Amino acid sequence: MPSTVPTRIDAGDRPRLARGVRLTFDRARQRHVLLSPETVVVLNATGTAIVELCDGERTVADIVADLGSRYSKVVDADVREFLAGLVGRRCVEVERDDR
Repeated sequence: MPSTVPTRIDAGDRPRLARGVRLTFDRARQRHVLLSPETVVVLNATGTAIVELCDGERTVADIVADLGSRYSKVVDADVREFLAGLVGRRCVEVERDDR
């Protein structure tokens, strides 16, 4: 079962958008946003790149590796912190592999 408030984001966690949340381009702001019934989260280009990879299949390690192939410097801890913030705002859920 997905968790909405993990204590930490691990490399093996699989993030995905929470139910009722969608990524869309806001023409007025000229930026991508996350829309949910309770809030709007305005994303910068880096945030958008991370969220686009949150499909519930890729792990955090996969997301960091994919970003690393696109950008010269990707800090794993920064990606995890960003995702933890979105989990705290109930925009992203994280599925843990508790095997």
